[in-house]
Amino acid sequence: MKAVNAEKIVPDSSIITEGILSKKLKSLKAEEVIIHEAMFQLLESEAAKEKAAGYLGLDELKNLRTLLGEKLRISGKRISSLELKHISFDEIDSYARQLAYDENALFLTTSKSKSISAEASGVKAMLIVPEGSARKLKIESFFDEITMSVHLKEEVPPYAKKGRPGHWDFVELREKPMGQEEIKQISREIIESPKEKPDSFIEIERAGSTIVQMGRHRIVITRPPFSDGWEITAVKPIKKLDLKDYNMGPALAMRIDKEATGILIAGAPGNGKTTFASSLAEYYAGQKKIVKTIEAPRDMLLSPAITQYAISHGDAQEIHDILLLSRPDYCVFDEMRNTRDFELYIDLRLAGIGLAGVVHATNPMDAVQRFIGRAELGVIPQIIDTVIFIDEGQIGKVLSIKMTVKVPSGMTEADLARPVVEVRDFETKQLEFEMYSYGEETVVVPIGTEKKSTAVHSLATKQIEHAFMDYTNAAQAEMISENKVKVYVPERDMAKIIGKEGRTIEQIEKRLGVRIQLEPMQSMRKEGSPVKFNLKERGNYIILSTNKAGESVEAYVDGNFLFTSTTSKKGDIKVSKKSPIGNALVKALDLGKSVELKVSE
Repeated sequence: MKAVNAEKIVPDSSIITEGILSKKLKSLKAEEVIIHEAMFQLLESEAAKEKAAGYLGLDELKNLRTLLGEKLRISGKRISSLELKHISFDEIDSYARQLAYDENALFLTTSKSKSISAEASGVKAMLIVPEGSARKLKIESFFDEITMSVHLKEEVPPYAKKGRPGHWDFVELREKPMGQEEIKQISREIIESPKEKPDSFIEIERAGSTIVQMGRHRIVITRPPFSDGWEITAVKPIKKLDLKDYNMGPALAMRIDKEATGILIAGAPGNGKTTFASSLAEYYAGQKKIVKTIEAPRDMLLSPAITQYAISHGDAQEIHDILLLSRPDYCVFDEMRNTRDFELYIDLRLAGIGLAGVVHATNPMDAVQRFIGRAELGVIPQIIDTVIFIDEGQIGKVLSIKMTVKVPSGMTEADLARPVVEVRDFETKQLEFEMYSYGEETVVVPIGTEKKSTAVHSLATKQIEHAFMDYTNAAQAEMISENKVKVYVPERDMAKIIGKEGRTIEQIEKRLGVRIQLEPMQSMRKEGSPVKFNLKERGNYIILSTNKAGESVEAYVDGNFLFTSTTSKKGDIKVSKKSPIGNALVKALDLGKSVELKVSE
C-alpha cells in the first residue's frame, strides 16, 4: 500500500474492530485520528455485554492510544442510553461519515458500499480491501489432514485431537503456552472472517461466547467472565462418508430406504453422529428426494442441492412454517438439545415430514427417554420408529419401536392389558424395553436379559433349562413374566415331565418358584436351511464358527434339537463345556453323533 498523506482520519467500526488501523498507520502518515464518541460508547456497551466486537474494538483503541498519544481524539455528539440500546454498527458508521465531512477528514472503511456512499455525499474516502479468502488464518495453521479438533486456551500450550472418531490421540502442538494477546488476535481473525470468506457465518453471539462456522471449521470462542480465560475450540470433520461406507445389514438398509420415517441418531460426543447424519441426508438427496437440514450451527458438509437452515438465526415457528410450505421429503435435525428442539421435531413428524434427529446419548434407549414428558406415550411410536446408535464412527445397536396392546411383562392378570410401547433390538427382534402408563406415571421397564431386579428373573433361563436336564436331553425356557415360564421339550418326554396326575411338573414348579407352561418343541420352530460351520475347542469352550454374523441359529444332534443361539459379529457360537448344553454336545461328539446347525425360521 502506497503512503497516503492525510492530515485527519476518521475510521468506521470495521476498521477498528478488525484491528486494521494500528497496522496501517505508517503507510497512512496521519497527523490525527478522530473516533466518533458514539462508536466509543457502543464498543463500551458491547464489551460490558461480553460481546467479542466490544472487547476487540477497545483493544484496538488502546493500541492506537499507545501509538498516537494525543493525536487520537474522541469527538462527536454522545447518544442517549435509550438510543444506545437499539443502535447498530451501521448507524454508527453513518455518524463517523458525517464526522469526516465536518472535520474535512479522510473516511476509512472496508465496505465498498460505504465508500461509495461517502464519496457521493462529498466525503473523501479510502476503501481498504481485506486480504481476502486467500489469506490463511492462524487457526487454520494448527490443522492437518488428520486433526479432528484444536483446543487453545491462554496460559496453556495448544492441543489437538488427531485420528478419527473413537480412535484419536490428544497431542500437544507446541511447548510454549498461548498468550492472551495471541489468542485475542486469533479470535479477531475468526470473528471478522465472515467479511472476507463467503462460506463463513457468525452463528451465535452471546455475552461471553461466540460461535462461528468458517468453511468446514466450527469454532467456539469463550472469554471471561463466562470462562476463566480466553479459549478457542475449533472442530473440523476429517472425512465425508457415504451410507455404503457403514457396515449395514440388508434389513437395516431396506428399513432406511423404504420404512423409517422417524429416525433418532444417538451417540456420545465425538463418535460420528453428525457424519452419519450427513451421509443419510446425501443418500436421501441421491434418491431424488427434497432434503433440508435444521442445524445450530450449520456445520454439516452437504451438496448444494440440500438447503441448510440455521435455527440460531430464526425461531421454531419460522422453521416450522418454512418446512411445511416448502414440503421437503426428508429433514435432518442436527444436535437436538433443548425442549424447543424436541417440540419442533415432534411437530414436524406429526405433520408427516420424514425426520432424522441427532441426540447426545450414552446408549440408544437414553435417546428415546428424552421424549418422555415431551410427547404423549401413544405418540412416541408415531414420531420415532428407528434408533441408530453410533459408536466409534460405526453403527452399533439399532432399536425398533412400535405400539401394541398386551399385558405388560411382569403382570399376570388379563384385565391389566393396556397400550404398551415395545422397544426391540432391530437385528435379533429381542424385546428389550417396555414403556406404559402405570397410574399417572410413565414407566420404562427393561426386559429379557437386562431385567434382573426380581427373584424370578434372577433364576435365568439357563438355570431353568438345567433343572429340566434330569428329565430330558433338550429343553429351552422362555420367560413370559416374573412368575411364569414357557419350556419347550421334545414331545416324547412331555408325559414323563408332567408325571402321574401332574405331580412331577408340580414339584418342579415348587422347586423353581415359577409357573411352568410345557410346550412340545416342534411347536416352537420350523427347521431352517443348513449352515456350514467349523468346530474347535478352546480351553473350557467349544467354538462353532459360521459365516452367519448376528443370526439366530439352531443346533441339532442326530436330528434332535439341542439349543438356539445368536452368532457373534464374527459368526461364532461359544458354548461352555461345563453347561448342560455343552456337556450334551461333548457327549454327542465323543459318540460320533451328527451335529447340524440350521438358520432359525
